Amino acid sequence: MSDTLAIPATHAIEIKHSRFIAHAAPVESPQAALAFIAHVTDADATHNCWAYRIGADYRSSDDGEPAGTAGRPILAAIEGQGYDQIVAVVTRWYGGIKLGAGGLVRAYGGAAAECLRQAERRPLVLLKSLLLNCPFDDLGSVHAALASHAADKLDERFDESGATLQVRLPADRADALKTHLRDATRNRVRVVEVQDA
Repeated sequence: MSDTLAIPATHAIEIKHSRFIAHAAPVESPQAALAFIAHVTDADATHNCWAYRIGADYRSSDDGEPAGTAGRPILAAIEGQGYDQIVAVVTRWYGGIKLGAGGLVRAYGGAAAECLRQAERRPLVLLKSLLLNCPFDDLGSVHAALASHAADKLDERFDESGATLQVRLPADRADALKTHLRDATRNRVRVVEVQDA
């Protein structure tokens, strides 16, 4: 199970007169990651290097630093600490002393790693969406079951045959909810899993 950040985090260091500031934030999509990168990028800085990981989707940028010396070490810091759904940007202001390839890898990776180490973590809970169809007579039992399984009701619609509810809950509770609904309504609730977009 991975973690993400509870709230955005920042960490600053200075290495041989170069200033590095790392910004990290939780994100749920590549678009949100790119928006965060644009938000914290400093046009006056020498480099704004970044990486993000969102499930199997990941990208990184060296932003003009030698290839592999900035973006990949930032990504390695994210992965090395078991994070997912996260973006990190390390901004550098050049201080006049070259750090060399190894020095850059240590500086960018180290700034990102320390930012993430000090950040407030929260477990990443996998969610599952379900569509529930039930007769009107079972609606009370369905609502009671949702409350006891930490399910959020996203939508509820009615027609002549009863109600259709769209709910989201932690994936590890979905089977228990299905069993609860089957037992509480004598199997009158139809449950369909929905693929989240």
